[in-house]
Amino acid sequence: MHELSLAGGVVRLVEDAAEREGFRRVAQLRLEAGALSGVEVRALRFALDASTLGTCLEGAEILIDEPPGAAWCLRCCASVEIASRADACPRCGGFQLQPTGGTELRVVDLMVHDD
Repeated sequence: MHELSLAGGVVRLVEDAAEREGFRRVAQLRLEAGALSGVEVRALRFALDASTLGTCLEGAEILIDEPPGAAWCLRCCASVEIASRADACPRCGGFQLQPTGGTELRVVDLMVHDD
């Protein structure tokens, strides 16, 4: 389950930011896990719940946005939305697609308490 290691990385990233910026607690963490990122959002949420105990993220609201995948079709020269890397182009049916978005897992923002 690679979501557990991803959750650990997110926690380390936020803990490093807390040390650097001087905040103690996070009220809200918003992540983005694109449709083409290969991340199972439910598993990531479970892993984050388990990984945040005893950290500045304990008790924080965790929001995970799931933007759709986007790709450039080399066959019909169009930007299209796709749900999976195995999808065909919805315009021409071709499979010559180059992903251009929705591949990321990233921290979008934090709402912190500095008390």
